[in-house]
Amino acid sequence: MQTIDNFNFKDKKALIRVDFNVPLDSNFEITDTNRIDATLPTIRKILGDGGSVILMSHLGRPKGGPEEKFSLKHLLPYLSEQLKLTVKFADDCIGQSAKDLAAGLKPGEVLLLENLRFYKEEEKGDEAFAQKLAALGDIYVNDAFGTAHRAHASTAIIANYFPQAKCFGYVMAEEVIHLDKVLKEATHPFTAILGGAKISGKIEVISHLMDKVDNLIIGGGMMFTFIKAIGGEVGNSLVEDELLEISRNIVEGAKTMGVNLYLPVDTIIADAFSNDANIKTCNAYDIPDTWMGLDIGPNTLQKFEHVIEQSSTILWNGPMGVFEMKNFEEGTKKIAEAIAKATENGAFSLVGGGDSVAAINKYELADKISYVSTGGGAMLEYIEGKELPGVKAING
Repeated sequence: MQTIDNFNFKDKKALIRVDFNVPLDSNFEITDTNRIDATLPTIRKILGDGGSVILMSHLGRPKGGPEEKFSLKHLLPYLSEQLKLTVKFADDCIGQSAKDLAAGLKPGEVLLLENLRFYKEEEKGDEAFAQKLAALGDIYVNDAFGTAHRAHASTAIIANYFPQAKCFGYVMAEEVIHLDKVLKEATHPFTAILGGAKISGKIEVISHLMDKVDNLIIGGGMMFTFIKAIGGEVGNSLVEDELLEISRNIVEGAKTMGVNLYLPVDTIIADAFSNDANIKTCNAYDIPDTWMGLDIGPNTLQKFEHVIEQSSTILWNGPMGVFEMKNFEEGTKKIAEAIAKATENGAFSLVGGGDSVAAINKYELADKISYVSTGGGAMLEYIEGKELPGVKAING
């Protein structure tokens, strides 16, 4: 694997694809700096070598050209403060200002290009657009795992113009190493915990994990499609009726392959989707008609915690309930704590996906997990066994 540690960047301009797609409030202040913070070691290594850095990223989903709210200039104060230097800014990613600023960049300097998605050519994977970007730097560094599953101009196509001078930054390298540790080198027992609202986005993940895991724990809204599929009454809970047969096949497949499939036995139900609704605990297979399950129940929790406790490798994607609401957060919180405890006792744990990461951060457990993945969709596709364009572009 070619990483930035294989290169000396002295007097070189490193063109780095970063993932600075961070949330901004109405005053354009960054509300979560994690994605920027993650790339700082990569930037510092290059500057430390005596190189210069050109950063390119997207932000949000601009419709058809430049929009003030999606300008990367809003990130300049924070980035400059973290790097302790004045980051230069090109108000266009391929225009004259980008060319001039890149050409004049001296060792130790950093240039941020304007939002790549102000050009529709970025998402189309346009060759000419990629070539214009490539002309700005000497070495291409991909450090944007969050977009590695997209064959965009700046994440995949551009690498063709750097046949001998392309590598992963630390974020990308760490993601691939840790995901491989779970998928290819797992110590058993290996437990995968899947939650979230829908099963539709997780079918291929489940299929690909089936011959790798010992235990598969299912929680979150997706549990009710499984429970209904095997004859349970789920009331007004979220169900994907078109996936009932697939869910039945997964349950049967687990038996055939000797995988322990754990479904909830009880659930916290409410008479409305609201934190102020009436709530009670009931059998997960016998929910009254007008009620809906919004979290896993205490007996389920006990069972799941026991499985996690016995595990040597743990993969978690998706919350156990509507953890944003105080009355339905217990399941997610306790599972997060169980994973942290198992990690402390020697297990290797990997947590990924927006909501799972949000939960880990909410309960301040990030430093108690072996690895927290930054790439939601990219992580899921990697677990599905797909070759990610951004990874393939570097590995060749």
